[in-house]
Amino acid sequence: MQNLGGYNAYRNNSVNYASKNQLLLMLVDGAVKFSKLALKGIEEKNVSLAHENLIKTQNIFNELIVTLDVEAGGEWAKNLRSVYGFIVESLVKANLTKSKEEMEKVLSLVIDVRNLWHEAYEKSIKEA
Repeated sequence: MQNLGGYNAYRNNSVNYASKNQLLLMLVDGAVKFSKLALKGIEEKNVSLAHENLIKTQNIFNELIVTLDVEAGGEWAKNLRSVYGFIVESLVKANLTKSKEEMEKVLSLVIDVRNLWHEAYEKSIKEA
């Protein structure tokens, strides 16, 4: 078995020293990764793989919901919270039905959210 001590230390440090924006990007990237694994689980009829990764994705979006500053973000943040809530509901539905079609729809939304945040981050770097 390979020694992953160095990798794990690097990964922990990258999280510990990441900016708020970089942490957000890590979360949405993780949501895409876990959604793809959930879809794979559904396609392969691997219920535990699908369930485990759907729950991970739900947890990410629930965290995004509770950390969203609606007061500072105004209407935009309220709309984003609604999108996040819709994604969570869709993930629950996909988990209950193990429907490939439902999972493909929600994966598309998760990818859109990830792309939105990456674009916003890139713009913020250029403007800084």
